[in-house]
Amino acid sequence: MNQDRRDRLRDAAMAVLAEAGGRGLTHRAVDAEAGVPQGTAKNYFPTRDALLRAVAERCVEQYRALATALAGPGPGPADRAGLAALLAALLRDVAGPGRPRVLAYLELQTEAARRPWLAALLDPIGAADFAAHRQLLGAAGLPDGPAQARALTLAMHGAVWHLLAGAPDTLAAAGLDDPDAFARDVLAGVCPEPSGEEH
Repeated sequence: MNQDRRDRLRDAAMAVLAEAGGRGLTHRAVDAEAGVPQGTAKNYFPTRDALLRAVAERCVEQYRALATALAGPGPGPADRAGLAALLAALLRDVAGPGRPRVLAYLELQTEAARRPWLAALLDPIGAADFAAHRQLLGAAGLPDGPAQARALTLAMHGAVWHLLAGAPDTLAAAGLDDPDAFARDVLAGVCPEPSGEEH
């Protein structure tokens, strides 16, 4: 099958899921979003479950590509300031260009609550975030035990919902109206700075 067209359909399915939610994800809607003849999506992804799987795979590909680009070569930023900048950039992406991807992924998680096969597909993806944050903490020279990785990952995940809703009072209360300060504060909470460490 044509890989370019397959990717176009996966991007279209992601956009439909983000815009219309789970109920709106149909082959017809994906064809319309992709600007292809009716029946094309069904040829590539015969069932709705196949569409959901395609969106999950595409979301992960895009997220990993973004994280790799932001982290740069090597294991990640080499200090606290660099890691804070990376985390802030990831948060800005949620509220900006990455919004459709993140919305689609959250819709997938909702679907997974009722579809064990989808939960099984998403499980290693979610678990990988904890390992990735642990690696980033270590690369930055910060404490990188399981507890620190959990706290950082859950703080970042918790921020996503508020960033997507964009409610100004909630963003201000959470400190998310300033992603740079939020990232620094989260790191300070997860890995307090030794009294002698320079700011």
